[in-house]
Amino acid sequence: MAEHPPRHLLIPFAGRGSPACRAALSALKLPNLESLLSRLSLADTDTQDESTRSPPHERALAKALGISATDGCIPWAALEARHTGLAASGDTEGWGVVTLCNWQVGIDDVALGDPAAIEIDANESAALLEVARPFFEEDGIALHASPTPGRWLARARIFDGLATASIDRAVGWPISQWSPLGDSARSLRRLQNEMQMLLYTQRVNDDRAARGVPPINSFWLSGTGALKGVVTPAAPAPTVSDALRVAALRDDGVGWAEAWQALDAGEIASLLADYTRGADVALTLCGDRAAQRYTVQQRGLARWAKSLFDRTRAAAVLESL
Repeated sequence: MAEHPPRHLLIPFAGRGSPACRAALSALKLPNLESLLSRLSLADTDTQDESTRSPPHERALAKALGISATDGCIPWAALEARHTGLAASGDTEGWGVVTLCNWQVGIDDVALGDPAAIEIDANESAALLEVARPFFEEDGIALHASPTPGRWLARARIFDGLATASIDRAVGWPISQWSPLGDSARSLRRLQNEMQMLLYTQRVNDDRAARGVPPINSFWLSGTGALKGVVTPAAPAPTVSDALRVAALRDDGVGWAEAWQALDAGEIASLLADYTRGADVALTLCGDRAAQRYTVQQRGLARWAKSLFDRTRAAAVLESL
């Protein structure tokens, strides 16, 4: 009989402290998650406060991929550049992710809109990359396209050691709260101002206004750092589910609960079925403050009997995240 391959499922935004999502927790019915949690054991917990630039799901993913980094310096851009061949395997220079976005100007502050909602296509991204490139190059930053429209990879020495906030931390909050600090960030703030003025004049935004979609009026820098040495992922590397992200960032309690129930009936049910067939499975649940990793540490009759009496309430676990 064929052996079942190990699986690791990582779920960002499994817990959410925003008002509507927190209110939705008490009525949330997740039978497959509860059944799975009663069979697995808590193997690892990472708890920090909500001021970290790297959210729990990024810290957990980095750890699983064998990447050690300080807060705000998980080198996602450098890792992607290495995987796509933009950077050689021995490249140790700093990289960053430049994401085009819509800054929402309010009466008292400017908030970061979710870049995933701006509906940018490949042609718009390519046109804006060409007009932006000379401005970045003046500051010693080389820009490269990525497979995702509106998302560029940038290489520069200043990105090595520059702490930046994940988009998943900053969306919906005043940009002043999450912008990079320090001397090396001054040139970036000036570059953002230049880009705001440049983008305002672009025909791309005229066309977007005609389509009724938000203007692209700035960029967000994240994923900064240098990748030094060989990265050795744990086995198996996690599969990351983004099912809860959009509703969580919008504090759409109803949508978040519906997405959780679909996740419970889909990927969680599949993971539970694999466990039942004897596979080595792991589940990492992440919220605003904490990540908890659950693994198989015991099987057999004793574990089955314990699971009958030790029924874990999913809501309590998710609330602790």
